[in-house]
Amino acid sequence: MAGSTYGNSFTFTTWGESHGPAIGAVIDGCPAGLPLTAEDIQQFLDRRKPGQSKFTTARSEADRAELLSGVFDGKTTGTPISVIVHNQDQRSRDYGKIKDCYRPGHADYTFDAKYGIRDYRGGGRTSGRETIGRVAAGAIASKILQRLGIRITAYTKAIGPITVPESEYDYGCINDNPLYMPNLGYALEAAAHLEKCVKDQDSLGGIIECVIDGMPAGIGEPVFDKLDANLAKAVMSIGAVKGVEIGDGFRAACATGSDNNDAFYSENGGVHKRTNHSGGTLGGLSDGSRIVLRAAIKPTPSISREQETVDIHGENTRIAITGRHDPVIVPRAVVVVESMAAVTAVDLLMANMSVRMEFLEKIYCKNIIP
Repeated sequence: MAGSTYGNSFTFTTWGESHGPAIGAVIDGCPAGLPLTAEDIQQFLDRRKPGQSKFTTARSEADRAELLSGVFDGKTTGTPISVIVHNQDQRSRDYGKIKDCYRPGHADYTFDAKYGIRDYRGGGRTSGRETIGRVAAGAIASKILQRLGIRITAYTKAIGPITVPESEYDYGCINDNPLYMPNLGYALEAAAHLEKCVKDQDSLGGIIECVIDGMPAGIGEPVFDKLDANLAKAVMSIGAVKGVEIGDGFRAACATGSDNNDAFYSENGGVHKRTNHSGGTLGGLSDGSRIVLRAAIKPTPSISREQETVDIHGENTRIAITGRHDPVIVPRAVVVVESMAAVTAVDLLMANMSVRMEFLEKIYCKNIIP
């Protein structure tokens, strides 16, 4: 199976299936000397693990991370870092009755069409548990960014029709509600709406917003590895994401040039913008301002309401999905979006180290005269 590796300089490969014995990732390109423990990774994994609230699947998984390689005496060695998480609470029997049916909204049919064989237990590689490896890589990338003074913050901007306006943001309460929304009042409103949806045997989607602060100007590799292009690919590769926008995104299509352009001004020896419609990128390069991206997350496709479908023999049938599923996957996907943004930022920061002779000289020429 191709396509399980992301990145050029800072890379990671995810492996494993939802109902297999374990799942994990191999992260390569991490510099030696970064302080790293399994607990650093665990803090990120705890934000995406199941069973955190009534709005997540009841599957009971500790999702405990084990470091198998790449770390010695609490620091990275520069060699590949292997992370493994054992699956402990699979209930494959839940899928026995529907193993011959293509679940609406899932990749059952397309995997059959591509490979001629599929793991029907929880979706195999298409399961949300694949994101464990992404989050492990993101935890490591975030530690690198922290050392560089770059901070990433992700949160739930919307659940279904309930949207938190930017003027009402309170970043301090993101971790104080199970939906990871930056406003407790809107979180309560979204929770009530979600409970009604669950009673109707249905599910909801939403929007995750992610901001990157402290990114220096000039990061990104034109033409095909632009910062915004790579962020879009990274986030769009998450299974439930159906759309990504940077800055004003689709609203820019309705604006005029005079409204959409961000005016520059000089202050304290630096170049700044008066607005940020571009979302922190120009020409595919960071412009030194806050990077803003949003991901549209589709409703959870596994719902108990009866739906039309087709079985593997081409016969029309109906299906009602039972088992343990999230009525909304947006809250658990917040850390996944954050992680994919982190690995993308680190990858492009590393690529930028070789774009000027002066950068190489600072590393290798100790006695050079300015």
